[in-house]
Amino acid sequence: MSFSSGLSRDWVGRLNLIDRYILREWLKIFGLVLGATLGLLLMQALYDDFRDLLEDGGTSGDILFYFLISMPASFSVVLPLALLVSLLFALGQLHRNNEIMAMRTAGIGLIRITRSLWVCALLLCGVSGWLTASVIPWSIENSRTLRDRLKFEKDGRTSPADQVGAVKSVAFDNQRERRVWFMNRYSPYTGRGYGVSVTELDAERREKTRLLAREAWRDPDRSYWIFKDGQEIWLDPETGETMRVVFFAEKAVPHLREDPGLMRVFDRKPNDLSFVELRTILDYFELDDNPKLPLYATRYYALWLDTLGPLIILALAIPFAVTGVRVNPAVGVSKSLGLFVLYFLLVKASYALGGRDVVSPFYAALFPNAAMLAVGLWLFIRIR
Repeated sequence: MSFSSGLSRDWVGRLNLIDRYILREWLKIFGLVLGATLGLLLMQALYDDFRDLLEDGGTSGDILFYFLISMPASFSVVLPLALLVSLLFALGQLHRNNEIMAMRTAGIGLIRITRSLWVCALLLCGVSGWLTASVIPWSIENSRTLRDRLKFEKDGRTSPADQVGAVKSVAFDNQRERRVWFMNRYSPYTGRGYGVSVTELDAERREKTRLLAREAWRDPDRSYWIFKDGQEIWLDPETGETMRVVFFAEKAVPHLREDPGLMRVFDRKPNDLSFVELRTILDYFELDDNPKLPLYATRYYALWLDTLGPLIILALAIPFAVTGVRVNPAVGVSKSLGLFVLYFLLVKASYALGGRDVVSPFYAALFPNAAMLAVGLWLFIRIR
């Protein structure tokens, strides 16, 4: 029995049938597109990373585990793409077969026709938020840790331990606790800094004490820093004169608890950091006049606002799919490429403005989503 013949049933029955039918047609395409896109990304990851993992000495278990934990991070890209393409294709197919016209001729509004899709879009917003806040950060951080471990172990077989993965000139201004750190070199492999200076400041950012050491590390059990072969200098904040100097062979300082990973966070690009890492940066640097901070803040707000993507995509897909001539649905799919290009350009422009603090980071992150949502709602209202 054809779908249009079912429209003669009672009102409630028609709506239930429409909900199930629309949802089934979309889910079939969505599942195919999602699986195909994930497969392509996995192939790309294999091409990019497989040889590097082998060269770094990764075992088959390490390589398998790496790809398992790294794939969830791809959902932030795959989900909106799969959703847009599947909606355009599925709704375009219904439109080409005159099924949407038959439903609207029977007096069923477009919102009621697509209400099951709106419910799914809301659910996908929740799923996207959960992935952004928990799963994707876990994926990014653990896959990065595994890659670093393999690389450090490889380099450790041919280089001195304190040179493996060493980062030069690590500086960290902890304005919250009025401390300034500087290390000539920090090795993530040994977890130690070399040529370390820690300056304590007063409320007016004048120097009170200065701790100098040849070597320092953060005790993993007690979470505070231990300094080796150094001296502690007390100064008069008013005059800057040295008041007292004490030399030491080893000194534990329980109130120094800064995370070395946070100290090195500005070495990474915002797109390489997880949502949790970005939130940690903003918590620590909210008082800091760091020129890089707006770029990280823009990325942080963009990750939050991107969770509304499924609703925006649905608002755009419906007008594109159910209007125009009834041609091959591949035409609708091709429109998705144009939409993604437009969104990409808006994101780049907003990131540039937000990163330079020309526009507030929140509004810079909001603009691309708000603009696309406005276009979608305007088109949707027109076809009603």
